[in-house]
Amino acid sequence: MTAQAYVALSPETMADRLGALPVLVDRVGPPQSWQVREVGDGNLNLVFIVKGSAGQAIVKQALPYVRLVGESWPLPLKRSFFEYNALIRQAARDPGSVPDVWHFDEAQAIVVMEFLTPHVILRHALVEGRQVSGLGERLGKFCARTLFRGSDLSMKPAERKADLAMFAGNVELCDITENLVFSDPYFDAEMNRHTPGLEGIVARLRADLSLKVAAQHLKMAFTSRAETMLHGDLHTGSVMVTDTETKVIDPEFATYGPIGFDVGMLLANFLMAHLSQPGHEKGPGDRAGQQDWLLSVVTTIWENFVTEFSHLWRTERRGILYQASLYENQGHGLASEQALNDLLGQIWRDTLGFCGVEMHRRILGLAHNADFERIADEGRRAACEARALAMGRQLMLGAGVIPSITTVTDMARRMDKENHL
Repeated sequence: MTAQAYVALSPETMADRLGALPVLVDRVGPPQSWQVREVGDGNLNLVFIVKGSAGQAIVKQALPYVRLVGESWPLPLKRSFFEYNALIRQAARDPGSVPDVWHFDEAQAIVVMEFLTPHVILRHALVEGRQVSGLGERLGKFCARTLFRGSDLSMKPAERKADLAMFAGNVELCDITENLVFSDPYFDAEMNRHTPGLEGIVARLRADLSLKVAAQHLKMAFTSRAETMLHGDLHTGSVMVTDTETKVIDPEFATYGPIGFDVGMLLANFLMAHLSQPGHEKGPGDRAGQQDWLLSVVTTIWENFVTEFSHLWRTERRGILYQASLYENQGHGLASEQALNDLLGQIWRDTLGFCGVEMHRRILGLAHNADFERIADEGRRAACEARALAMGRQLMLGAGVIPSITTVTDMARRMDKENHL
């Protein structure tokens, strides 16, 4: 089927088109036993669960347009190529952190991978008020391992440059990030939308010239500082969990960029989950425990990122940056630690800025979060979103002076008591 012209899959055509794949017959069963269900609820792709007599699989296929918008916004199928290549690299850099990939068909833009069960999308679990033990530790280590091991701190120069050149081809998805994240929220862009009642704070943010400058500094960092291979869209909707396991999915936005980008995006989504909780209360204060837990996850992600990144610096720093031949091999271990602390300081400042811009685009741009969207009462939703918008501004403008993750979580607690409408 690879040689055929691209055709979108459907539950009705799945058995005929993929039934001869040995990996699916072996792992799922003969095609006559298959039951197929389309479950894609994201913005871009078709996603199918294929269940048979021997097991289950996920079949993901790119569409030639943005699913959220429709055929009026065409998008190349090659994004599945970047997703596949990102998944296999993440699997090598942090084993067990992503689904196993079983088959890739570039011409049909299809990735076949393991079906994660009884995993659920993390964002949905957070909206429901669930807590997941060990979550922050696992996500912090995932970020440290994939970001360190995908950089010039670790990779051989020729391999890293080849990867940089390859992922630079993910032009269209980078364009989505560059515009929908860094520019559109800060003016009245065509595809923007926001909750009624936010008009006042939206006008203030879009008139804030310092904020616009900060957003464009961040955009320049994203486009020009190719430090490592990024997931590119790391949020709580890109994570699947059980009580004991965490898997990261959907890296189709993978590209090279600043180390702090993935970390900041991820932390932003936990902070938004925290600030959304009052909108999900069934009684006064009944989500307070969930809010405390969410902020503990924010702290744990950052602390585990720093600890694991520092460990990798000391044990796996074999790339062309900060070579041990300049430091440890010369007896200059203290200088190595100073260089590490300086780099972590830069990553921290980047993390705060990208965290703030993500909080803005998820409320003012095209793609919104279920954390807020599932708050039925528009007034309560607007109040929660206004706090997130205000916090995003403080993070972006204060990135150079906010000293610690504790300062950030204290800010979130304070914001939760303020009215920014």
